[in-house]
Amino acid sequence: MSSEVSARRDAKKLVRSPSGLRMVPEHRAFGSPFGLEEPQWVPDKECRRCMQCDAKFDFLTRKHHCRRCGKCFCDRCCSQKVPLRRMCFVDPVRQCAECALVSHKEAEFYDKQLKVLLSGATFLVTFGNSEKPETMTCRLSNNQRYLFLDGDSHYEIEIVHISTVQILTEGFPPGGGNARATGMFLQYTVPGTEGVTQLKLTAAEDVTVGRRQAVAWLVAMHKAAKLLYESRDQ
Repeated sequence: MSSEVSARRDAKKLVRSPSGLRMVPEHRAFGSPFGLEEPQWVPDKECRRCMQCDAKFDFLTRKHHCRRCGKCFCDRCCSQKVPLRRMCFVDPVRQCAECALVSHKEAEFYDKQLKVLLSGATFLVTFGNSEKPETMTCRLSNNQRYLFLDGDSHYEIEIVHISTVQILTEGFPPGGGNARATGMFLQYTVPGTEGVTQLKLTAAEDVTVGRRQAVAWLVAMHKAAKLLYESRDQ
């Protein structure tokens, strides 16, 4: 990929919306697949009462719109200002209690797991029905739209074309607990071709820093898949 194309993919601009300042991709086509569109606000004329506690709005009880769901609430039910990175807000924005809880949970993905995906990890990669795996480094692109696989060859998989993400596990640790992640099975479509392509990522067997990084990457990718499916269902 040329540096010019890469720079165009990652370019961003600052825009002001009714909800606040947002740092969005300069080209809409290069937006993050994990992003959410700003909701339409419930019109003020349709908001006579708080949509949570049913308090009547008047001169003292003012109405506020949740920036995530667009519904109308009183100050008590919509007082939290929480980061909303899936909508690219620069500063924390007002959200209702239910939406604030969801945004807090998503913050872990952006603060921790997204960094793991961007850093990448090394796997044995098997394409389709091939019996010979290839050692490759897998990482998420800076604009979060592509999965890059680099080894003897280079592959790019557009995240929005991934249809199946399945964690592969084995055994249970002594004393109970969760099964250990060993790899991942992906299915995706390639524009201009028919059918579904599949690949398998397998972490190295030896207990090394590289293996721990690979397992962390698998867990982060599984979380990313959940956010991706939520964005599609919006």
